[in-house]
Amino acid sequence: MTTTGYLFQFALLSCKAIMNKASLLIVSMVLLISCTPEAEQVSEAGGEWHHAGANHASQKYTALDQINASNFTELEIAWRWQSTDLRLPEELNFPTGDYRAVPLLIDGVMYTNTNHGQVVALDPASGEELWIFDPESYRLGPPLFSPAQTRGIEYWTDGEIERIFIATLGKQLVSIDIETGQLDPNFGDDGFVDLKNNFGKLEFEMNNITHGAPPIAVGTSVIVGSKIYDYTMNNRSPPGHVRAYDAYTGQFKWRFNTIPQEGEAYNDTWEDGSWRVAGNTNVWTFMSADDEAGIVYLPISTPTNDYWGGYRLGENVYAESLVALDAETGERLWHFQTVHHGLWDYDIASAPNLVDIVVDGRSIKAVAQVSKTGWTYVFDRITGEPVWPIEELPVPQSNVAGERTHPTQPHPSWPLPFERQGMSEDDLIDFTPEINAAAREMAEDFVMGPIFTPPIVAGTDGKLATIFLPGAGGGANFPGANIDPETNILYVPSHTRPYAMSLVQPPEGTSAWPYVIQVQRNVGPMGLPLVKPPYRRITAINLDTGEHVWQVPFGKGPANHPALAHLNLPDLGSVFSDVSSEGGILITKSLVISHLAQKDEIDPEAEGSILVALGKANGEKVGEVMLDRRLHGPVMSYLHEGRQYIAVAGGGRNDDAELIVFALPD
Repeated sequence: MTTTGYLFQFALLSCKAIMNKASLLIVSMVLLISCTPEAEQVSEAGGEWHHAGANHASQKYTALDQINASNFTELEIAWRWQSTDLRLPEELNFPTGDYRAVPLLIDGVMYTNTNHGQVVALDPASGEELWIFDPESYRLGPPLFSPAQTRGIEYWTDGEIERIFIATLGKQLVSIDIETGQLDPNFGDDGFVDLKNNFGKLEFEMNNITHGAPPIAVGTSVIVGSKIYDYTMNNRSPPGHVRAYDAYTGQFKWRFNTIPQEGEAYNDTWEDGSWRVAGNTNVWTFMSADDEAGIVYLPISTPTNDYWGGYRLGENVYAESLVALDAETGERLWHFQTVHHGLWDYDIASAPNLVDIVVDGRSIKAVAQVSKTGWTYVFDRITGEPVWPIEELPVPQSNVAGERTHPTQPHPSWPLPFERQGMSEDDLIDFTPEINAAAREMAEDFVMGPIFTPPIVAGTDGKLATIFLPGAGGGANFPGANIDPETNILYVPSHTRPYAMSLVQPPEGTSAWPYVIQVQRNVGPMGLPLVKPPYRRITAINLDTGEHVWQVPFGKGPANHPALAHLNLPDLGSVFSDVSSEGGILITKSLVISHLAQKDEIDPEAEGSILVALGKANGEKVGEVMLDRRLHGPVMSYLHEGRQYIAVAGGGRNDDAELIVFALPD
């Protein structure tokens, strides 16, 4: 989600200093640039990567083209950096999840984080450590939600001062001097802000909240989301209110209540006082911002309980909404709710994409939000007006006791969905008559219907569950989409992933809820999926016209299954259940780059990954590179001393987290 560009013949330096942070480079020519969003784009055009999405527009794009279709297969590992988490004492090195950090490249130095929240500066040519900062959050005790995982850091500058911000698992907002790796003594309490505070009347409920995604710094506001769990068995999760702190002092600036409190607009959409006790409705993923307009865009998740809403009747605004705020004041400018009274866990799981488009001759500063629903919601990012009509259409209603589904749901009229939506007999797998017959027999045990068909109580009318399509882990998940700002084409990686989901009564005395969810994944005949392929795909959408440019399956999928091997099928798209939050894609001048798990493509016992390049014009595969480590993180690229690199994080579950960096032979 970035802009990058051309190989400059001179060095672009920050507004603060005419020297390299690590004193590693000899600068022959210097260009002083103004401290504006445009200046940051110029710096990125030189091959840098300043934010998790490359820029605040979350484009995840680089115009570098040294690595291209003609030489992609020649890539080799330039260096590997093992996470400093591995050096922690055994009693403090808590179990970690997949390593998905996004490294940044700023003024010729790489910065990244570990799953435990350590921050490190690296030489981008060798991986040599320049400094390490450790907030020691693990000394506050084991993570509330295991395994530990921190996804990124945020860079901020006013043209003179430069900082790295990180929100830690220990509920800390930390400000680090980018030059020295030391805490900023003027920020908060010697560099730390306690994120257990500034939550209004709900501060006593903060045990079930932590932080994994990076904050976003817009103007002088550092804006922090949250990670909240415990939605299944108890109704005690805090609401995911979003807070902002002053970038210089750490002083609390504002709070936006994602569950409107008494006297606030839309409070009445949380009926029977449910706004007092409902939780979640948080921003757990990346945010985006229009720096010039001073607007931050919040992708907001589902409330508790995700699948039964009897204790939160009503539309539940701002749950599952895209919300635009004034970054300085926290004032709501506009919002759009993608799901009313959500029962499907269709939270907005990725950063929105900002792009300036031209539709029917009209220039529009747009924001495009992809979602688990399989739709792309496109708005004027200043006014919130939909670029194409979004219709409220009737949807199936629930018969579950205590539940009241909303009678309609938003259906974007354009662009067309990038994923299959809803389930019918026509969607059942049908490679052979025998497979189709087995799928039809199995499907009789489930409720099928259009998107937004609600969950049932297990056993109702003899049915086991409702098939959700896309499933809660499907559609467009955490990786989100990418924008090519030169063509205004949106690239969307997605998964079909149908889930069979039903409500069940929890064991007596174990839950505050009358119903909790029961999930069946990978339902299908003979070990095959229940539905037709593709199961994982990448879709290119022209946002000037809304038309699909191309769509291709990504990954081989079950093409070699014994029941299918004789058919010599093409790629069907990966089907396995642990890829919904993997990686995403990188867009370069000519390539779409991502990764696949070798266990899905080659051998179920394989531990490595495949770095894959597709042609950007048509989605055709142009190259693969095998790797002995399982990759998990978003792919980024940068230019250093005239050489293009590709970096991605991997490992993490087995004390093997590392950053792996590729380049062409020197």
